[in-house]
Amino acid sequence: MTDTATTTANLNKFEKFKAQKDGLAIKSEIEKFAALGWEAMDETDRDHRLKWVGVFFRPVTPGKFMMRLRMPNGILTSTQMRVLAQVVQRYGDEGSADITTRQNIQLRGIRIGDLPDIFDRFHAVGLTSVQSGMDNVRNITGDPVAGLDADELYDTRELVQQIQDMLTNKGEGNPEFSNLPRKFNIAIAGGRDNSVHAEINDLAFVPAFKEGTGDWGLGTGENSSQSPIFGFNILVGGFFSAKRCEAAIPLNAWVAPEDVVAVCRAVLEVFRDCGPRANRQKSRLMWLIDEWGLEKFRQQVENRLGKSLLLAAPKDEIDWEKRDHIGVYKQKQPGLNYVGLHIPVGRLYADDMFEIARLAEVYGSGEIRLTVEQNIVIPNVAESRLATFLAEPLLERFSINPGLLTRSLVSCTGAQFCNFALIETKNRALAMIKALEEDLIFPHPVRIHWTGCPNSCGQPQVADIGLMGTKTRKNGKTLEGVDIYMGGKVGKDAHLGSCIIKGIPCEDLQPILQDLLIKNFGAKLKQEALVVGS
Repeated sequence: MTDTATTTANLNKFEKFKAQKDGLAIKSEIEKFAALGWEAMDETDRDHRLKWVGVFFRPVTPGKFMMRLRMPNGILTSTQMRVLAQVVQRYGDEGSADITTRQNIQLRGIRIGDLPDIFDRFHAVGLTSVQSGMDNVRNITGDPVAGLDADELYDTRELVQQIQDMLTNKGEGNPEFSNLPRKFNIAIAGGRDNSVHAEINDLAFVPAFKEGTGDWGLGTGENSSQSPIFGFNILVGGFFSAKRCEAAIPLNAWVAPEDVVAVCRAVLEVFRDCGPRANRQKSRLMWLIDEWGLEKFRQQVENRLGKSLLLAAPKDEIDWEKRDHIGVYKQKQPGLNYVGLHIPVGRLYADDMFEIARLAEVYGSGEIRLTVEQNIVIPNVAESRLATFLAEPLLERFSINPGLLTRSLVSCTGAQFCNFALIETKNRALAMIKALEEDLIFPHPVRIHWTGCPNSCGQPQVADIGLMGTKTRKNGKTLEGVDIYMGGKVGKDAHLGSCIIKGIPCEDLQPILQDLLIKNFGAKLKQEALVVGS
């Protein structure tokens, strides 16, 4: 390590236990843990090292673990979905699955004794949960309609898979990248609407055309044409944490698609070897960029590459407003459609998952896509089958035309399952949105995001209205409450919102939200609208 490297003497407790045993070593001990039971496990193995294989101890549900998968670009098959449903099904009412804001799935209710069988089932269908927690690169996001959208600039699927394979040794675990200073997020945008929320990632690639120069990348190929060449501008440093939230900033660098994997490796090697490790609250990539300055950081990345990065294209191609992909849309393939289903706050149960797998097989090609809004896309539905598909009973709950607040609702796990959450979120969010839609009419969707704590898994800073869980006091009592954020924007000209009101008790929230929706988003009371229209 150099510059910010840390000596053993001042390592924090996380760095100390990582130095004692690499997190991936836990893979060989799963059978032992299953036989021991969770209560007999070493606490560091149980509470921390299991996260290297995607298994998370939850103090609020002792003995019932959460398991986080890796689903590059948010794509899985009906066979894989059915295996996940079988895992959830064995736990009855205690089993469920959540779609996350990183196009991923988390399973709940998992018992430690079942892990060997679960991992065997995953391996048989090409699923992996390796390196999905702690100080690793999280699920890599890409365009949810990659390869389907006639207007896309680049199909992100193969690149995302190549990055995952490099990071995880094709799902087997890779000790080269299993000990970063902190977690790390990567996203690749392939369309014009920034469907991956590039600005909130540690490393993001956004479409950009570079004028032809005859020598245009890190690769060995040449191109004498002066026509624009497709590639990506690079953003770095975006993150949310309890300590600080920052949007990613331009690295002033452009890369051709074939160089993206090499750039990911170089950036991660710099972060791994030079990133700050003393203070967990100041260990994300942006803290290193702050310390070094952007130019030194870029130089260090170039040193790892062994080549210079080209300067960024003057502008990127993110010039559309954000799409949510809910509804029916024509694909670039003639006669086929993709259908986006709204999944309320991303929560699924075993029967739902079996049924989604069936629909994907019967009406599509057996493929299922996830979005960062916690919804599902089923592609390759033939025009001739579309009407029958839309009449399926499941679509009464997982609608293609939900209410204008419902369709944009996002929520983190909340206190029901997460020990970090200060408030319950998912069920409260659904009830609140239902009440607001009963009283109001809206001219357009309004994005409301709930998060249970300042870690911001629900991403309130990118919402039209963001709600962050907190504790507040009213009449001498401590109550669950929220801080309210406004002004976040996604798509083109994306930026983060800011906190406008602190400490609102949840029991007092509905009229405040109603007032914000009327004053800022054109909502009207239904009774008043009826009077005006009569």
